[in-house]
Amino acid sequence: MKLLADLILKGGIVVNHDGSGQRDVAISAGKIAGIGHFGAEQAGEVIDCTGLHVLPGVVDSQVHLREPGAEHKEDLETGGRAAVMGGVTAVFEMPNTTPLTTTEEALADKVKRATNRMYCDFAFYVGGTRENAHLLGDLEMLPGCAGTKVFMGSSTGSLLVEDDQGVAAILKHIRRRAAFHSEDEFRLNDRKSERRDNDPSSHPVWRDAEAARRCTERLLRIAREAGKRIHVLHISTADEFPLLAANRDIATVEVTPHHLSFALEDYARLGTLIQMNPPVREAQHRLGIWKALQSGLVDVLGSDHAPHTLDEKSKPYPASPSGMPGVQTLVPVMLDFVSKGRLTIERFVDLTSHGPNRIFGMAGKGRIAEGYDADLTIVDLQAKRTISNHWIESRCKWTPYHDMTVTGWPIGTIVRGRRVMWNDEIIGPAQGQPIHFIEAL
Repeated sequence: MKLLADLILKGGIVVNHDGSGQRDVAISAGKIAGIGHFGAEQAGEVIDCTGLHVLPGVVDSQVHLREPGAEHKEDLETGGRAAVMGGVTAVFEMPNTTPLTTTEEALADKVKRATNRMYCDFAFYVGGTRENAHLLGDLEMLPGCAGTKVFMGSSTGSLLVEDDQGVAAILKHIRRRAAFHSEDEFRLNDRKSERRDNDPSSHPVWRDAEAARRCTERLLRIAREAGKRIHVLHISTADEFPLLAANRDIATVEVTPHHLSFALEDYARLGTLIQMNPPVREAQHRLGIWKALQSGLVDVLGSDHAPHTLDEKSKPYPASPSGMPGVQTLVPVMLDFVSKGRLTIERFVDLTSHGPNRIFGMAGKGRIAEGYDADLTIVDLQAKRTISNHWIESRCKWTPYHDMTVTGWPIGTIVRGRRVMWNDEIIGPAQGQPIHFIEAL
């Protein structure tokens, strides 16, 4: 019987769980209907992907989209536009908005705001606090919830649970894997005098590697005692990886493109534009992150997209806020590393699709496989392009990668079988939907 598909992507190099090879992908009713070799007459529409790579949809599992409460920096619509322009088909958004995402009502409000308004699909973390710890086992099972997020070190917003007892109370009640910002708040408070006025390069002196290592050591001990699974976000030091390697049964690991790209010497050029929590550090830490990525210790890449306006970032350090946009640049920045031989295209797919599927348990997302959602990122590994502020869809309209020339570029973004971006053009209407998770079905 002839396959009757809505869409066939023809002639591309498909990269999925069984390797890379030239194959067609057939899509019907928003799902993958087949992988193989099909005739053009077998679909209503055919897209020629000759010379392009067809990847499972890229998932960015750490973004801050600022809505509600700080829409002058970003909102769900502009953040979703930035995602799909950069080849990202789904995002997990963080709870440090205003009001905080710590209740059923706040979560439902975000899901309502995002549905059919974001171009990509989405999920939202619930913030773990001392006050809602006893409710988290139910909150994390609600529609559109990515799980629980805990800040053990202060960052943007007022979510903070810095003590062992507070973290243990949260872990006692969760049922899914919880995500953590791991910096030791006690050490951060003790070291505030290390900040130097008008010198953002002192940011990693204040928030030093020991603050991260010490907190991750504490977190792993508490999680081990509780018998719960944790996901440690944006690892920024070489010192944390031996601890994480010794606890692979309970801990998964995220790193970011900016910690792989920048180092201490870049503050002289970029100043507060690369001020992040945890900080961009000395080159030996960047090397340690690369070694962990290449050894297989790293599970996922997240951008930690956290936009602020240029006026806000222009404030003299330490009055300047920490955070940079990143969801739109994740794919081209990492594809440039692929072109340089720092990682393979298969490892990139593992970090951005298979990894999120594996550790978060997304239902029907993260693989090119029959029956899965037809979420696809189409890339040209040979395209040479220059990243510019003008290209940025985020409301903040800047990137620390401005004027960086890369090899490798997102050509198309397909979400549940619909082209939402092609050749740097966003195609409407927005039809974003909440992600489903196996543990919460």
